[in-house]
Amino acid sequence: MANRREMMHFIIEALRKKLRKFGVTKEAINCHHNYVSREFHFGEDIFVTRKGAISAREGELGIIPGSMGAKSFIVKGKGNPQSFCSCAHGAGRKMSRAAAKRQFSESDVNLQTEGVECRKDKGIIDEIPAAYKDIDQVMKHQSDLVDIVHTLKQIVCVKG
Repeated sequence: MANRREMMHFIIEALRKKLRKFGVTKEAINCHHNYVSREFHFGEDIFVTRKGAISAREGELGIIPGSMGAKSFIVKGKGNPQSFCSCAHGAGRKMSRAAAKRQFSESDVNLQTEGVECRKDKGIIDEIPAAYKDIDQVMKHQSDLVDIVHTLKQIVCVKG
């Protein structure tokens, strides 16, 4: 089985073959969410818990994904102290997993993820795009926390 580095190499090579304009920069973005970090804010050493959030220190690059069928963003943090230099990690749910499973079907998943290579089976219904908030609205609400550097078009989505 391939390790993560080999897997990324295989993905990049496949994209280069399919997409003429696909390129890779030398800058990697390592963007964690759902963690605790010891940081200095408001004159004190504290523990910051980022659940569904990422660090958005001034100049720091991050990734904010939309749903399986939506665009995602590369952002640069503004270092807003009122947010403890944080921003939202993604769109966030507007309905529970159970509610999504009750309301939607596999055909709904197919329609909402058209043009995106991803799982489209019964086991992924709870991740349907309609279960998430509108990513454009989320980005507008956090314009004081991050600047959008790039907008990414979803073509592949890997969900466990």
